[in-house]
Amino acid sequence: MILFPAIDLKDGQCVRLKLGDMDQATVFNDNPAAQAKSFEDQGFEYLHVVDLNGAFAGESVNGAAVEAILKAVDFPVQLGGGIRTMAHIESWLDKGLARVILGTVAVRDPELVKEAAKKWPGQVAVGIDARKGMVAVEGWAETSELSVIELAKRFEGAGVAAIIYTDIDRDGILAGINWDATIALAQSTSIPVIASGGLASMADITRLTQPDCAVLEGAISGRALYDGRIDSREALALLKGVA
Repeated sequence: MILFPAIDLKDGQCVRLKLGDMDQATVFNDNPAAQAKSFEDQGFEYLHVVDLNGAFAGESVNGAAVEAILKAVDFPVQLGGGIRTMAHIESWLDKGLARVILGTVAVRDPELVKEAAKKWPGQVAVGIDARKGMVAVEGWAETSELSVIELAKRFEGAGVAAIIYTDIDRDGILAGINWDATIALAQSTSIPVIASGGLASMADITRLTQPDCAVLEGAISGRALYDGRIDSREALALLKGVA
């Protein structure tokens, strides 16, 4: 069970949004590379990074900050936000990312995702962001007519490394993960699922140790780590040994 600390990048700074709203951003650190190193020093084994500006722009905007993070740490880093072409994927993997997360393009061009997953085994994940069970795209600005499970099933057997599932209605407000929807998604696909959006407290960490969560690869935490609601060492110790 992997606990991924999150770095969300906006204008070169580490921020957390409330309900996916770019106008409701709280800055937690103006040095993303130092924040990443801090997470590594705390004992985390994998970092989750999102280029928020890139998600809206459809191309990398915080590339310099991401490259600084990659230079600062040794643990694997996954990145989402604005990655929408094969050339873009290849460029980031060449720079040392462990895996890229494809979101909007997974809805717009699923064949590209399948091609990428085949070309770079284990290095292509799909980000599914949902509002009331329906997939949102373009930096969460648009909601599609596609259900979460319907989208996941499109990539069954395609070699996708993981699905990062975010419930936008809970993201950044410490409301707790949408366990029912997340576990239902994980049970509907053979692709490993990572829970995101709303992880709020040590109670949520404890919840991850329950048998029904064994279908999950892990969970992502942002705001609760930054403001101390989750003690990193205690959380990592609790999850150690959980399958």
